[in-house]
Amino acid sequence: MGSETLHKTLRPVHLWAIAVGMVISGQYFGWNYGFPQGGVMGMTAASLLVTVFFACFIFSYAELSTSIPKAGGPSAYAARAMGPFAGFMTGIACLLEFVFAPPAIAVSTGAYVHFLIPAADPVYVTTGVFLFFILINLIGMKGAALIELIATVIALAGLALFYAAGLPHVDTRSLWRGGDAFIGGIGGMLAAVPYAIWFFLAIEGGAMAAEEVRDPKRDIPRGFIWGIVTLGIATVLTLFVTAGLGGGSGTPADYPLPQALSTVYGEGSWITVAVAVIGLFGLIASLHGIIIGYSRQTYALAREGYLPAFLFRLNGRGVPVWGLLLPGAIGVVCAGSAAFANALILLSVFGAVLMYCLSMVSLFLLRRREPGLERPFRVAYPVVPAVALALGLLFLYCVVRYSLLTTDLPLFGWNVPLWLVVAVIYGAGIAYYGMRGRLSAAAARGAEG
Repeated sequence: MGSETLHKTLRPVHLWAIAVGMVISGQYFGWNYGFPQGGVMGMTAASLLVTVFFACFIFSYAELSTSIPKAGGPSAYAARAMGPFAGFMTGIACLLEFVFAPPAIAVSTGAYVHFLIPAADPVYVTTGVFLFFILINLIGMKGAALIELIATVIALAGLALFYAAGLPHVDTRSLWRGGDAFIGGIGGMLAAVPYAIWFFLAIEGGAMAAEEVRDPKRDIPRGFIWGIVTLGIATVLTLFVTAGLGGGSGTPADYPLPQALSTVYGEGSWITVAVAVIGLFGLIASLHGIIIGYSRQTYALAREGYLPAFLFRLNGRGVPVWGLLLPGAIGVVCAGSAAFANALILLSVFGAVLMYCLSMVSLFLLRRREPGLERPFRVAYPVVPAVALALGLLFLYCVVRYSLLTTDLPLFGWNVPLWLVVAVIYGAGIAYYGMRGRLSAAAARGAEG
C-alpha cells in the first residue's frame, strides 16, 4: 500500500476540465425534466435564477477552497467554521450529491446508447459503463485528469455542433406556444429549480482535487472562473435551442438534444446521430469526474475520522481504492433501473443545495472568527456570498417542498418517499457518528496536532 498523501499533478486547465467535466452531462440530459414543472418560460426563469446563484456561489467557494485547500472541500470548511459535527453533516450532504449523481448519469448513458443502437439493453450498458470508469480511476489522478480533459473538450464540441445545427431552425413561437410556456406560475417556476440546478450541479467538485493542484492559491480561482463562464454560456444556448426546436413539449427523454434535432433532421440523420455519439462523451466526462469527486470526499472524511479508516488507504498510484470502490458499488446498484433516474437526480440535488448553504454559512463564520486567515482569493464580501446564501436557502425550500415531499423512489415493488430515504441516510450517519465517528474524528485531530 502506498503513502497516505495525494500527489500534486494538476494545473488550471486540468481543474477547469474536472469542474466543467463534472457538470457537462447536465447540458445533455436531466434538466429537461423541468419543462413539465414550469413550462418553457418557467424553466427559463428558474435557469436564470440558478445561473446567478452559481456565479455568486463559485466566487465565494473559490475563497474557501484557496484558504483551506483540502480534499474534503466543504466538509473541511464546515468543520473549521462550525466544529466536527457540522463537518460530518456537510460531508454526508456532499456524499449524497456525489454518490447519487453518477448512477443517474449512467442511466442516461444507457439511454443514449439505446437511442443509437436499439438492440443494446440500456441496463447492461449502464452498469457496464459505470464499472468501466470506476476501474479507469484506479490508474491515478494524472491519467484520470487527462481523460477528463479529452472527454470535456469533445463534449463541448458536441454542444457547439448542436447549436450550429439547431439555431437556424429555432422557432421562437415554441417558447410561448399554448399552455406550455408557463405552467403553474411562480409555483411552477420554483418546482423547476431542482432541474435547473442540474445545469451546474457538481461544479464545486473541482475543489476536492485541491490537494492535487500544483499551486492551489493561484490555480483554483482560475479553474473555477473559466468553468462558470463556460457553463453559463452553454446553459443559455442549450435551453434556447432545445426549447426552440420544440423540446419543451411532450414527455421528457433522457436524450433531449438528439430528440430535439430529430424533429428537424430525423432520427437517422448523420447530424442527429453525431450529437448523440458526442453526447456520450459529455456523460462520460461527468460520470468520470464525479467518480473522482466522491472518491476524494470519501477519502477526506475517512482521513478526518468521520468514516472507517480503511476508506482512506491509498494504492501506489495515490488512489483511495476503497473510497473509490465502496461508494461505486452503491452507485452500480442504483444504476440498475432507469426508473430511478428522476429520484436519483433529486437526491443528488438535495445533497448539493444543503452543502451549498452550509458552505456559505461557513464563509461568513470564518470571516468573522478568523479575519487573519490567509485568503489568496477574496470574494466581494458580504454582497456576493449573501446573494448565494439567500438563493441557496430558497433553492433548499424548493427541493424539499417540490421534490422530496412529492417524489417516490420505486424500490422492490414499494414506492418509498424521497424524504424518508434522506432521513434514513442521515439517521444512519448520525448513529455512526455518535458511536464511533466522534471519537475517531477527535483522534484524527489529535494526531494532526
